[in-house]
Amino acid sequence: MPKSKKPLVIVTRKLPDSVETRMRELFDVRLNFDDKPMTQAQLGEAMKIADVLVPTVTDRIDTAVLKEAGPNLKLIANFGNGVDNIDVASAMQRGITVTNTPGVLTEDTADMTMALILAVPRRLAEGSMVLTSDKDWAGWTPTWMLGHRIWGKRLGIIGMGRIGQAVARRASAFGLQIHYHNRKRVSAKIEEELQATYWESLDQMLARMDIVSVNCPHTPATYHLLSARRLKQLRPGAYVVNTSRGEVIDENALIRMIAAGEIGGAGLDVFEHEPAVNPKLARLAREGKVVLLPHMGSATIEGRIDMGEKVIVNIKTFMDGHRPPDRVLPSML
Repeated sequence: MPKSKKPLVIVTRKLPDSVETRMRELFDVRLNFDDKPMTQAQLGEAMKIADVLVPTVTDRIDTAVLKEAGPNLKLIANFGNGVDNIDVASAMQRGITVTNTPGVLTEDTADMTMALILAVPRRLAEGSMVLTSDKDWAGWTPTWMLGHRIWGKRLGIIGMGRIGQAVARRASAFGLQIHYHNRKRVSAKIEEELQATYWESLDQMLARMDIVSVNCPHTPATYHLLSARRLKQLRPGAYVVNTSRGEVIDENALIRMIAAGEIGGAGLDVFEHEPAVNPKLARLAREGKVVLLPHMGSATIEGRIDMGEKVIVNIKTFMDGHRPPDRVLPSML
């Protein structure tokens, strides 16, 4: 490709204005002003002509789509940290580099995780609905809308990466005791800083926790990591919070157990079959047993702009003939 020619970059969804403006300055970019998700056929057509594809979590870049890639497509610069929407191994086999946007969403996602850790035991969403419903609030009483104290409770974090550690720091300030399960034990320095107790056995940790926070990525190894069998290890009053990926939890099993009173409740920002939300979950939310959010964990203006800037750096570095800073390899998943 002549150095004077700008690479053709196809972006699958609407991005922040400042990010799109900078992309137009640097690249020959095709933007999605309508912000409608591309169909698999449209993704295939885009891959035939693009030098760079910028997808998001809503785009499934599987083997079938990758077969449509034209000879010029050498980079898939994912707008997002998780790459479970991309068949990274197949891309690599076809000589296509995959990048993501790690690190920039850590604090935003940890904030939302902490919000759900507070919202579920303290019945925040349920209380808010009292004031916005058609019925008048009757006023304060000593025994009404009682939730549970989180101070002194045990929090079990599944996945002690950047986000898990950020959650632990916030939770410690609220008096929660920090426990964690991770593929690899973190350093003694981090454990000491977080006052965190490591559990090699996830089953053993689950049986002793009051609140469980899912903060691991979705990979083939973590699909239904919280299976029906593992969910049964939880105490009847325990709460589950998930701001990672819906596929990590057996959602149907979770619904059955909450409805039966075998688990105290859940706070979910992600769902197994997004954007579809199980009607049974919605019913449990109306009953005040779960708090549901529409995948808002990383939804801050600052976070989205930072993501876009990382995408631009990855594209620019790659097109300049260097290894992009956020390259993803199959061995990393």
